[in-house]
Amino acid sequence: MIRRIDLRGTTPEDYRTVVPRADFDVEAAVPAVHAICEEVRTRGLEAITEMSAKFDGVEQTDIRVPAHALTEALEQLDPDIRAGLEESIRRLRATSENELERDVVTELGPGAVVTHRKLPIARVGLYVPGGLAPLVSSVLMNVVPAQVAGVGSIALTSTPQKEFGGLPHPTILAACALLGIDEVYAVGGAQAIAMFAYGVGPCAKVDLVTGPGSIWTVTAKRLLKGQVGIDSEAGPTEIAVLADHTADPVHVAADLVSQAEHDPLAGSVLVTPSVELADAVERELAVQVPATKHAERVGTALGGSQSGIVLVDDLEQGLRAVDAYAAEHLEIQTEDAAAWAARVTNAGAIFVGAHAPVSLGDYCAGSNHVLPTGGCACHSSGLSVRAFTRSVHVVDYSREALAEVADHVVTLAEAEDLPGHGAAVRARFRD
Repeated sequence: MIRRIDLRGTTPEDYRTVVPRADFDVEAAVPAVHAICEEVRTRGLEAITEMSAKFDGVEQTDIRVPAHALTEALEQLDPDIRAGLEESIRRLRATSENELERDVVTELGPGAVVTHRKLPIARVGLYVPGGLAPLVSSVLMNVVPAQVAGVGSIALTSTPQKEFGGLPHPTILAACALLGIDEVYAVGGAQAIAMFAYGVGPCAKVDLVTGPGSIWTVTAKRLLKGQVGIDSEAGPTEIAVLADHTADPVHVAADLVSQAEHDPLAGSVLVTPSVELADAVERELAVQVPATKHAERVGTALGGSQSGIVLVDDLEQGLRAVDAYAAEHLEIQTEDAAAWAARVTNAGAIFVGAHAPVSLGDYCAGSNHVLPTGGCACHSSGLSVRAFTRSVHVVDYSREALAEVADHVVTLAEAEDLPGHGAAVRARFRD
């Protein structure tokens, strides 16, 4: 069901070449996605409705979700689901508010002040996947930090569903209503990213697009970066578990299954020095996979090249392996788990100990689950309030403060053969 990779007794020059990885070839999707984006750019709303019919089997006359559909979805929402959403919102809002940065003022001398100011992005477009599963939690993960950041204009889109009359899943609509988001569109895939980037029909152009998605949405974000800001290229989900002999194989297997049920391309990786644990996890998978609702999808993901059990000599080698893998989600299930977690350098989010499964982070930990995938955690961060703000330096110098550094400015300008720069300073001291 899941392959093994034995790194014991080896010292790979680059662990990135030996750890499992999904076959997620964005470049291969570029021609098709480029064509979709061009259609949306040149033909606008007509192109989007044609694609909804072609890809989603939905005939549309209006891509914007009517206000009454949002209201009705919230009214009909199961009270237990609403309670879960409200608790998740409360926890995420608390962590987001603590992330909010204030202005930082630096006085470099009398009359010489530079202020590092944080400003919210004016308008953002949030993408919520709605293909294999209605990811209502992604509504919260996108909306809450944007609201806390102070974004003034928020639009959200999700895939139209044939079984719901061409609207997104009603639970997604209910979450939008719960959060006060009333600009919602029934558009999915690459065409949704293009709609946000170019501004199509009732949807005005946005400044930033955030949210996870399929290879089509990820490729569109890559192609349109520059036309519009993006958070990251978040593709199929992945989990890595660094575990030793103290880990419970039932827990480990359940956590591998939990990520595998997202997508046939999802990656589930166990890194361990314990052959006994590896054997026990395999036995547990043989029991748990057939019993889970999405057994076929889970089995495909676990059996793919993106998943595996990696045997290592010890936890030191295991740490090197998981740092190279740079997982979207990394669980540490070892003795002294907090100490090992503190040494991790590459991960989208780190879950410490036996009682912090990734599922907790997906919903109610207070952390954000929109995270970098495909090894991008070595250079990118998960979604947060910071993603929805910009930094601006405000420079406020008096005449006396400028005079103190004027000679340095002139000298450096001349060193770069830009005499006009120096002249702009001298002009202020002609008297």
